[in-house]
Amino acid sequence: MTFHSMWAELLPIGRSSASGGYRRFAWTGADTDCRAWFRAQAESRGLRYELDRNGNQWAWLGDPAEGDAVVTGSHLDSVPDGGAFDGPLGVVSSFAALDELRARHVEFTRPLAIVNFGDEEGARFGLACVGSRLAAGQLTVEQAHRLTDGDGITLPQAMERAGYDPDTIGPDPERLSRVGAFVELHVEQGRALDLSGDQVGIASAIWPHGRWRFDFRGEANHAGTTRLVDRRDPMLSYAETVLAARREAQLAGAVATFGKISVEPNGVNAIPSLVRGWLDSRAADQATLDTVVTGVEKAAREYAEAQGVELDVVRESFTPVVEFEHALRDELARILGKDGEGAAALTVPVLGTGAGHDAGILSGTVPTAMLFVRNPTGVSHSPAEYAAEDDCEAGVTALADVLEGLACR
Repeated sequence: MTFHSMWAELLPIGRSSASGGYRRFAWTGADTDCRAWFRAQAESRGLRYELDRNGNQWAWLGDPAEGDAVVTGSHLDSVPDGGAFDGPLGVVSSFAALDELRARHVEFTRPLAIVNFGDEEGARFGLACVGSRLAAGQLTVEQAHRLTDGDGITLPQAMERAGYDPDTIGPDPERLSRVGAFVELHVEQGRALDLSGDQVGIASAIWPHGRWRFDFRGEANHAGTTRLVDRRDPMLSYAETVLAARREAQLAGAVATFGKISVEPNGVNAIPSLVRGWLDSRAADQATLDTVVTGVEKAAREYAEAQGVELDVVRESFTPVVEFEHALRDELARILGKDGEGAAALTVPVLGTGAGHDAGILSGTVPTAMLFVRNPTGVSHSPAEYAAEDDCEAGVTALADVLEGLACR
């Protein structure tokens, strides 16, 4: 099956007819259909299919017990109304790269696996990379059991309803010890490759990033009868904090976004009693990120005090800076650069990213690297996310070259 036929088969799953975007949330019907697609792709190629204790899917060529395996893949879930390429491009390209290697009649000297990590985006339970975090021991069982979606359904309940046993979740060091290298291909979430004119790039690092929940608690009251001076309106404090986040990020050369909000009682003619907003902030280094978040929280507390509003700030997730292993990164560059000798002579661009990935989570446990495929608009987490057909094909070829260089030597 070609890249394009696989892509066409996966494309309709979880797609909203209203927005054109995707709603492939963890442990929902769309997620189940994506998982069925992955398993079918694995079995049609004679690969050994496995579902690990955390719901991550694996397709093996060779015996995983031999260890030192080369693993590739990504994720199939999406953000609300997300694009088609973020995640799925890496999974489809992995199967297509394997097909290309078989067409080349290469001989594998190391086991090879393709993986689909569950709940990478965190759209349903508010925490990104749940599947890889659990496997790497960066999310405890107790923490996982406390994760709840907007309808009050816990992660274990959602897994159970989807036919999986939540009692098995937890660290998976034995499985990860089999992995000698993990290479994730991903559509670029920015325009660096478009500006440089390159189809494929190599990741150098992932910026430190995190999510913080701001709870502004005021007093519910009638919107038509309560004098302005008598109000304790948390929406005002929240709105001013959103503007403060933009200012702090701009001053620091970072990014900060309030992209999710929850309001109670959420009535048109009611002053809110609670406004809950989630801050996502990222920066090139830890000191800059700390400066931004500290500045936003300081401003938020000042605004809340002025409005007679209470404020609680909770850090819900955090990922420190990830520097991908230099040896593996340089090996990818050597394979793709072909004529280059060492990092200084490489023809393949190396770039950092502000987006988090499963590769970043696993980097503390196994050697990891990433390939990026050009995104001509730089748009991501949107239905407008895009990669041209020839760039996708270039990504498949690059991944196949990398896998051949790592697993067939």
